[in-house]
Amino acid sequence: MIYIDGLVIPVKAGTDSAGYARFAEAIAPIFKDHGATRIVEGWADDVPDGKVTDFRRAVQAADDETVVLSWIEWPDKATRDAGMALVREDPRMVPAGAAMPIDGARMIFGGFQAVLDV
Repeated sequence: MIYIDGLVIPVKAGTDSAGYARFAEAIAPIFKDHGATRIVEGWADDVPDGKVTDFRRAVQAADDETVVLSWIEWPDKATRDAGMALVREDPRMVPAGAAMPIDGARMIFGGFQAVLDV
């Protein structure tokens, strides 16, 4: 069954969905080259404030920032573990002089074993 990396990512002020999509499109092939089968990026559209917590508070998003929900699908955990190690070492991950539209320090991420895939 597939293995999933789930991410909630704060997007810096001044970045619109098209700008974020360009960034994501530039790095998606790196994950695919190292074994990922699918990458999905979701721009916040209906993300309400919660009573206890919510997506925005989870990443400490400022009022002028937004959040992205992203997931990366892998065939299995072994492929993900090997692929993510290669992604971290891939020089294409941080193009020289490229401004990152996200704050990686506040990003939440984790790996998940699929229990249902319908």
